[in-house]
Amino acid sequence: MPLQRHNPAELSPPTGFSHAVSVAATGSRLVFLAGQTALDGAGKIVGETLPEQFETALTNLLAALADTGGTPDALARVTVYATDVADYRERAAELGRIWRRLAGSEYPAMAVIGAVRLWDEQALVELDGIAVL
Repeated sequence: MPLQRHNPAELSPPTGFSHAVSVAATGSRLVFLAGQTALDGAGKIVGETLPEQFETALTNLLAALADTGGTPDALARVTVYATDVADYRERAAELGRIWRRLAGSEYPAMAVIGAVRLWDEQALVELDGIAVL
């Protein structure tokens, strides 16, 4: 895999993300993954809680990645948009367990951004990403 994760000792220890991810790009291709929410196959938001919606959104993101031939370890960057950052921080341990169960123990470079609302009003979280295959 051409990705290398960088977590310098002088920075705060990362929990649930990598500080930087570099790419050896020779012979690789970038995959840009559109924002995914907790939409089911019928186009309805499923799940009442942030963890429920996070699991579905991550599952959707990984399905889009798989369709390109990628696996979770190819994720170089993921951005999380949350309508309630305080709730996200409060549930970080649970969200981390969901991530590890679905995507493994390697983390991409990540950011969590607070959003007033997402495209679907019922959505609590959205994830987008960049992968290197």
